[in-house]
Amino acid sequence: MHRPLHIALVSASDLDGEHLQSVHVRDLARSLTRPLVADGEPNQVTVYTRRQDRAARGRVRLAPGASQVNLDAGPARPLSDDELLQHLRDFADGLRRRWSGSARPDIVHAHGWIGGLAACAVARELGIPFVQSYHGVAAVERQAGRQVHPHRDRLEKAIGRDADLVLAGHAEEATAVVRTGVPRPSVSVVPYGVDSEHFSQVGPAMPHGDRPRLVIVSEDLGADAETALRALVHVPDAELAVAGGPEREDLEHDSAVHRLRLLAKELHVADRVIFLGRLPRKTLPKLLRTASLALCLAPHQPSPAVPLEAMACGVPVVATPVGGNADEVLDHITGIHVPAGRPVVIGRAIRQLLSEDTTLHGYSIAAGDRARSRYSLERVAAETLRAYLKVLPVPEPEPAEEDEAGQETGKAPALVG
Repeated sequence: MHRPLHIALVSASDLDGEHLQSVHVRDLARSLTRPLVADGEPNQVTVYTRRQDRAARGRVRLAPGASQVNLDAGPARPLSDDELLQHLRDFADGLRRRWSGSARPDIVHAHGWIGGLAACAVARELGIPFVQSYHGVAAVERQAGRQVHPHRDRLEKAIGRDADLVLAGHAEEATAVVRTGVPRPSVSVVPYGVDSEHFSQVGPAMPHGDRPRLVIVSEDLGADAETALRALVHVPDAELAVAGGPEREDLEHDSAVHRLRLLAKELHVADRVIFLGRLPRKTLPKLLRTASLALCLAPHQPSPAVPLEAMACGVPVVATPVGGNADEVLDHITGIHVPAGRPVVIGRAIRQLLSEDTTLHGYSIAAGDRARSRYSLERVAAETLRAYLKVLPVPEPEPAEEDEAGQETGKAPALVG
């Protein structure tokens, strides 16, 4: 039998938002309550985060067996990385107070480098096994053109070396973590999951016309969106729906949208491009169900969630083979791999694929199957629990008992799980 675990997940990010880390931590917390074995007892999961809203309650129920604790550490509002670091001691003190008593967890799993700094220090002090997930490392973030805190590289390396285990979301991230100096045996890959009840092939869809629709979900409307526009020139019968950037009511005043609209006019594709703005996550499946293909064309650090969400809706994916794309999208099975920043090649590949109805239908079936089987929340949670087992202490075997005849009866030691 596996005994139930008390698991602490820690993040200094806003867990009420819709960015990748928020969604992943909430989904993981709910899924980790399920035991590894059918007859096991449920695990207890507590998510510790920083209060970002003065009106937020101290404890919030996420699901049966899972709750979120909002700790006071600095002003109750979103903070920059520099501001968060100034209040890190308060965050660590809040964790220490709770873990020093009856709320001591069996294992601590931190998400993000700032949450990892606080959680690692307290877990090490109290002798609790510690696991770290980065959700992107500094070197790769910088390569993608994002601003990175000047001390982040050094601190990520220190956290990784102190951790009992580092969980990477895909193979490329695992390699990047090892390059920071974390020993390779301490790094395991556990992918992101997708909520296949929310993202599914059956359900309501947005209105759309007769043209084949290409969909791109781009948070910052950067190089991937520009590549998609340039590729559209070579797919004359298709339209492109662009989700991302500002809210829909702010599209007219956004510089990135203005730049892309000018480019679309220069390319003579403006009549086939629809800018939707940032869509709430609950609305995204309605868009994806209208797509013939989903485009994931970022040259560096693409969102690992978008291909999974598209595939779960039965949409084949045209993806650059980088980051999570390389693991999630099987070339010529659930979609195709294309070179980054090569719109002519990408456009021709899309046009060819759209002309092959049988192939496209086969990719659609395979995409849905892969999302549901390989990336279900249940499977990702089970893999995470098995990873925890690698660093949890093995319990001492129970002493042998004597039966009425005076003979010893050995009991098999209970497995931790």
